[in-house]
Amino acid sequence: MSATAETFQVDGGLSERDQQVLAFERQWWKYAGAKEQAIRELFDMSATRYYQVLNALIDDPAALAHDPMLVKRLRRMRSTRQRQRTARRLGSDA
Repeated sequence: MSATAETFQVDGGLSERDQQVLAFERQWWKYAGAKEQAIRELFDMSATRYYQVLNALIDDPAALAHDPMLVKRLRRMRSTRQRQRTARRLGSDA
């Protein structure tokens, strides 16, 4: 992806790349192979970087306005994972 595609703002403040990330999250399971491989091929970034971008994106009010159901679902999933990590940490420390 070119730098221009990343910074070009469309649809109420979301860049083209941000919209593509949300579209990918909506239907990543349709891609053949592993999700990490599809991320590398579609976005030319590591899975770690992709998830950093995604986490920042789902906190963006423009993303919530663009696709509220998806963003709310991703936020719930993130919260659940955070609670599970915290519970594991507290359980192992106790």
